[in-house]
Amino acid sequence: MDLLTELLTTDFRPLDRKAADLYLGTVAQVKPDALTLPTPCPDWTLHGLLRHQVSQDEGFAAAARGEGARLSAWRAGDLGDDPYAAARTSADLVTRAFEDVALDAELVLPEIRDGGAFPASLAISFHFVDLVVHAWDVAAAIGVPWEPPEELVTASLKVAAIVPEDGRGPGESFAPSVPSTDGTPPEDRLLSLLGRSPSWR
Repeated sequence: MDLLTELLTTDFRPLDRKAADLYLGTVAQVKPDALTLPTPCPDWTLHGLLRHQVSQDEGFAAAARGEGARLSAWRAGDLGDDPYAAARTSADLVTRAFEDVALDAELVLPEIRDGGAFPASLAISFHFVDLVVHAWDVAAAIGVPWEPPEELVTASLKVAAIVPEDGRGPGESFAPSVPSTDGTPPEDRLLSLLGRSPSWR
């Protein structure tokens, strides 16, 4: 079975929920005075990164409801006075939306491939890998461990392998990939594939 067929026929929803737990466990450690810290995503402070993920959760939830074509659905994230509560609420929102969608439904993702539609199975995998890697972004920004379970790393590497180099750059979730060497640990290889320097501090 080729990689794309494997991803299209995999139900990523259980993994997505575990990735949300990983991400939220990291966000729970963010102190209010840390929100202005830089992150491995050079265009975003920690506040901007957390707001981005809330917006992505809301956008993917809208897509699962058949309302993803409206770009505004992907731009309205608000952290309010409690970033963790906002992250928890948006994670619950998208989890419920994914539970109700058929895996072969077409989800419109306007921020990817000029607004093209993707099978829900693949769209959910995109959301999943976002959570895993943004958990590292948050952890690196505040100096806490990032310890994803092996199953999340293994699945994320498969999704990362199909992310094209085109469309990466400033303001995007992923920068151009960073070279890695033979023997690089899987976690670091994942970060490098998605444009992160594992040594960022």
